[in-house]
Amino acid sequence: MISFKDFGFHPSIQESIEAMGFSEPTPVQVKTIPVILENKDLIACAQTGTGKTAAFLLPVLQKIVENKDSKGTKLLVVVPTRELALQIDQHLQGFSYFVPVSSVAVYGGGDGETWDQQKSAIASGVDIIIATPGRLISLINLDYLRSENLQTLVLDEADRMLDMGFHDDIVKIINALPTKRQTLMFSATMPPKIRQLTKKILTNPVEINISIAKPAEGVLQGAYLVHDDQKPALIMDLLHDKPELKSILIFSATKKNVKILHKQLKKDGFSCGAIHSDLEQHERISVLNDFKNRKIQILVATDIVSRGIDIDNIDLVINYDVPADAEDYVHRVGRTARAASTGVALTFINSKDVRSFQNIETLIKSEIHKLPLPVHLGEGPEYIISRSYGPNKSYRKDKQKGKQGKYRS
Repeated sequence: MISFKDFGFHPSIQESIEAMGFSEPTPVQVKTIPVILENKDLIACAQTGTGKTAAFLLPVLQKIVENKDSKGTKLLVVVPTRELALQIDQHLQGFSYFVPVSSVAVYGGGDGETWDQQKSAIASGVDIIIATPGRLISLINLDYLRSENLQTLVLDEADRMLDMGFHDDIVKIINALPTKRQTLMFSATMPPKIRQLTKKILTNPVEINISIAKPAEGVLQGAYLVHDDQKPALIMDLLHDKPELKSILIFSATKKNVKILHKQLKKDGFSCGAIHSDLEQHERISVLNDFKNRKIQILVATDIVSRGIDIDNIDLVINYDVPADAEDYVHRVGRTARAASTGVALTFINSKDVRSFQNIETLIKSEIHKLPLPVHLGEGPEYIISRSYGPNKSYRKDKQKGKQGKYRS
């Protein structure tokens, strides 16, 4: 059994690891840490919740300790969202507790004071920068970034950044960095556009695939066939008189629905908070901290946090709407059953979401069990599922209806 001690980390790093309660490395850490310590470029396909943040932070911290006399920024981590930037910065504060390194999280949405603090930290040559692309571009344009001694560039959630339209920003960032550096790319999926990007920016990379894009084994998945006007009542049925559910995360496709659902839950006496793009950054952080510290039971959110929070022991994830992209489903339900725990993920499917949900089942190579609606809600939508089964790819059509007892598979 491999332990963190086997990697030969500096005593101060090992002390931080033990203080945080880490003992055995995860598979992604076992495979990537030696590669990073050897200063090789890397592309790793690993989904959220697998421990990939520690997989790149720990070996890069080791390299910084070994080259402590080097000035300026040594590590640049580029991420798609401010929530993920803050999450990585929090992890870094733990892992570097006994290590004399400086860091700053750089993201938009803050006030003028925050912006001034970010500029000042970067201009001073902070050791580690965790940044979103847009704000980092602004700092590069102002000539604040001191990257002449940069050792490592990390692109985390690379597929998400491309989906959000950051390709040109990433290219501009890379063009502003030294060509002699180590580049590490982490992505939950490996579509053609990621392959194309790796050819441009990585040099003879080691490729590591931890698992295909599918939810953790500990996630019990289910789905309801439900009309939109039945969803509010179904939510109430699922959540009422469930004291054993200490932490519930609900995703909706639009901020409008997030606001409506949040208001409804508050009215019905639930302890809940909401996160959407209309909130200021300090408001988002406050709500996330309340949810993480169990001050509120329910968090209702848009996809802005599907890859941007790191909270263990979430008991239930509800997809109020089916994600348009199948990969997003993996990240949504990946909020539960983290770190070898168990959890439940439920999805509401209306008549318009059939194709999207079939794409999800195709991606994860599994049929998700369709659950009967409570009798008092009446019938849900009806649809036909066409799917291939078996090695001969023979096809079967299943007619399923959102009504108690009216299912067949």
